[in-house]
Amino acid sequence: MLIEIDVITTLLVAIVVLLIGRGLIGRIPPLQRYNIPEPVVGGMLAAVAITIAKVAAGTELSFDMALQTPLMLAFFATVGLSADVRTLVRGGRGVILFLVAIAIMLVLQNAIGLAGAFSMDLHPLNGLLAGSVTMLGGHGTGAAYATQFSDVDNLQGAMELAMACATFGLVLGGIIGGPVAQRLITRHGLTPGDGASTPSGQAGADAPPEASRPLTVPLFLETLLLIVACVVAGSTLGELMKGKVLTLPPFVWTLFTGVVLRNVLGLARIREVDDGAVQLFGGVALSLFLTMALISLRLWELVSLALPILAILAVQTAFVATYTSLVTFRIMGGNYDAAVLAAGACGIGLGATPTAIANMQAVTNKYGPSPQAFLILPIVGAFLIDITNALVIQGYLSLPLFGF
Repeated sequence: MLIEIDVITTLLVAIVVLLIGRGLIGRIPPLQRYNIPEPVVGGMLAAVAITIAKVAAGTELSFDMALQTPLMLAFFATVGLSADVRTLVRGGRGVILFLVAIAIMLVLQNAIGLAGAFSMDLHPLNGLLAGSVTMLGGHGTGAAYATQFSDVDNLQGAMELAMACATFGLVLGGIIGGPVAQRLITRHGLTPGDGASTPSGQAGADAPPEASRPLTVPLFLETLLLIVACVVAGSTLGELMKGKVLTLPPFVWTLFTGVVLRNVLGLARIREVDDGAVQLFGGVALSLFLTMALISLRLWELVSLALPILAILAVQTAFVATYTSLVTFRIMGGNYDAAVLAAGACGIGLGATPTAIANMQAVTNKYGPSPQAFLILPIVGAFLIDITNALVIQGYLSLPLFGF
């Protein structure tokens, strides 16, 4: 029996599921410890319940997902609107070095994913989903590309696979970061302050303002205007450039539009974008988008991919631990700050920026402070790495084997 649910009821279900996820996280310590997102907890629980209903009773729910794409585009608009280029000055040379280290890692992650997919006779797009799309991009980027791969290439089970990979990475990213840093600190006898340097340009006239204004109706409407403008421009550019030399999905164009709009308004002193309001809108859009993506999962279609994908993800985990220990640590100077950043890189490389911050906090709580690490990683993790990841993924998708 098929039960069709309209768009408003779908939104209602998504909000209820999201609140259930929040309640469970507040009551189950491991979910807090590993920073599992609320939409993932509630959404996966709902997906399991829906799957049981399908298998046991033959009842299938069909949700109207008309709001899913606008919410996804709104989220990526907020990522772009958070990208103030003036923040680069605050981190100095360390930001560039760390970005280079992470960029190399994500290129290799996709190579590993593709190699694993080819070796196990899977579609190469599955390899990308098990690469930087979800390992570095997390649930948001994973869901966005899964939607594209399902629509354009008819890849079955793409959303289920993306959510499973992103969740796996989020947990493992929180597990391996501490041991990686501990091994580096112990092996090299590192202590806080070893080779530390003061970031150039940490304070100055070029630094953007940090304060956020109280959320009022005018600020709400102003921020909503910017987000909608980015969504409209991104969607329009995506359609105009389809089939051209530079073919990018609409959400990438939306992100880039946000970057341009934020910096033109700021540098021209027309208007400073309020980071607090942007983050609020971004959090709401991402949470609802992910929840909708998860309640529509067809978990029964993922069974055949379980073992091959687990093998690829195990290799990805070992790679990130090795790369951060041998490459990231050295690029960042081989000192205590570099060891702390290596722990953060494990969180970014497999999970998300909050996981990276949690890893670094655990290390510094035990061994001592690292102001440099806590300055560099948030700047890179906030927006620079998302933009870099989008470009790298599109670079891979331009290869002849994908046909995009």
